[in-house]
Amino acid sequence: MLRLIATSLCLRCQPVTAPPLSCRLCVTLSSAENQQTVEALYDLSVDIQKIRKLKGWVLHQSPTYTKEVAGLLMDMGASGSIIARILVVHPEAILCNPEQLQAQKDLWISVCPNQKELVGIIEKFPASFFTSSSHHDNQRDNIAFFLSLNLNKRIITKLIASAPQSFSRPVEQNEVMVHTLQQAYQELGGEEANMKIWLQKLLSQNPFVLLKPPEVLRQNLRFLRDKGFSTAELLHLLSKLRGFVTELNPDSMRRTLAYSRDTMDCSEAELRDMILKCPALLYYPETILAERFQGLLSAGISMSQIIETPTVMELTTQIVNYRLDRLRAHGYNVRTGSLDVLNGTKKDFEMSYGKLQLRRERPLFNPVAPLKGDD
Repeated sequence: MLRLIATSLCLRCQPVTAPPLSCRLCVTLSSAENQQTVEALYDLSVDIQKIRKLKGWVLHQSPTYTKEVAGLLMDMGASGSIIARILVVHPEAILCNPEQLQAQKDLWISVCPNQKELVGIIEKFPASFFTSSSHHDNQRDNIAFFLSLNLNKRIITKLIASAPQSFSRPVEQNEVMVHTLQQAYQELGGEEANMKIWLQKLLSQNPFVLLKPPEVLRQNLRFLRDKGFSTAELLHLLSKLRGFVTELNPDSMRRTLAYSRDTMDCSEAELRDMILKCPALLYYPETILAERFQGLLSAGISMSQIIETPTVMELTTQIVNYRLDRLRAHGYNVRTGSLDVLNGTKKDFEMSYGKLQLRRERPLFNPVAPLKGDD
């Protein structure tokens, strides 16, 4: 992102654009690589060529804190190979001020069960940990807010790692969105005793829900209510959509619902029943729906079967064909059999497939059939 120049340029750390540092000191850019940095990375068995290819600008900066960053990770229990992987994926880490990194570690460990798990999180989300120190106060305030909701610390750790933007902004913005979610849950008849668990599950499944404007949630619920969904059904959808209700908008849902209704030639009530079974029908665009419908029909599945088991629409055509080939190899007739066997994750399908195999291989015992005896 930065053009290398021969003269020195003083840059302050930025949270998103390169270099996204936590240091407060000036960073000097030079046309030559910082040999001390290169040697320190070599000593740590870091793939320098990969850094040069992807983020070569890091090697031209000074000062760097390669040994200090490696030492901090090592003190937390990170192995040499883990440290090398972190620095290859996110070499900007070596530009972070050690004192501010220590403060970041202390903050994260307040919600992380132990240092070993923290190392695993940093390995998976290095850019979230090695971030601008200007966000430290917001991170601390947001952590305190989510702790006040009595949320599981593992959920909070997942939030700050996978959606760091929501912790980098003022806590008041998250307070408004969480209040909106809680209010929607209660207005739809959700039980107070279960609200914490419901909120935890929603946030863990879609951490980015916090970044959406509260009005988006209200608009989408109003649209679905106008489509005839009852209060209980709306609560069911809100839970089944796992927070992705904020990714929708009335215009896209209107087009998707119209396409599904016309394609399946069903009533509004039938379509609502299918959506309650398969909420994906709300957010798949027409192009994906067309491909899925065509793939299922081409495989010999009837439209009435799709209406009865709409969750098959969640499967890609490739997955459907692969599973049907395996089922047909064991004599399963998809035209007369249930589509439930097709549904679910890979693990779900393997379990269903295994039961079919056992049923085929194990002959049914006939209690009135004569037993064969020795002559």
